[in-house]
Amino acid sequence: MCFPGCWCLQGPGKVTGSVGGSLSVQCRYEEEYKYDIKFWHKDSDGTPGTNIVETSEAEIERRSGRVSIRDDPAKLTFTVTLENLTEEDAGTYWCGVEKRFVSTRMSGVEVFVSPGRSHPGPVPHSSLLGSVHVWLPVLLKVPLLLSLLGAVLCVSRAERGVGEAASA
Repeated sequence: MCFPGCWCLQGPGKVTGSVGGSLSVQCRYEEEYKYDIKFWHKDSDGTPGTNIVETSEAEIERRSGRVSIRDDPAKLTFTVTLENLTEEDAGTYWCGVEKRFVSTRMSGVEVFVSPGRSHPGPVPHSSLLGSVHVWLPVLLKVPLLLSLLGAVLCVSRAERGVGEAASA
């Protein structure tokens, strides 16, 4: 919520990605902070850390390792992207806007990283079970439909035979 005369910066609060994947965090700010420094940093054991990445130029992507930031003043947002996620990337981060010579406004973002498969491996049992639940009804219906078709053809042939015998 924004109040007149107060700093306003809004992040998503919580985001989730998978190991090996990437995630993007979009932070919104007020018009008056359009030309100020935007940054992203992570807490270090509950104490403020140093900025991981920051930008003071519009539409220019800045990168620090696997993390990038891009400011879009036309939409009053900046986007931070974390690539090739690891479990160590989980934690509390901060979207921030630094108003020069005044103060800094930050919005906390909790990043969750779920386990992922970094390389193909054997199909897990649950995937096989899911496949059985999908294919079992199909495999049961096909023979049933073929039997029904066969019965219709037999009845049709029998009726034709009875009709020919009756006309003779």
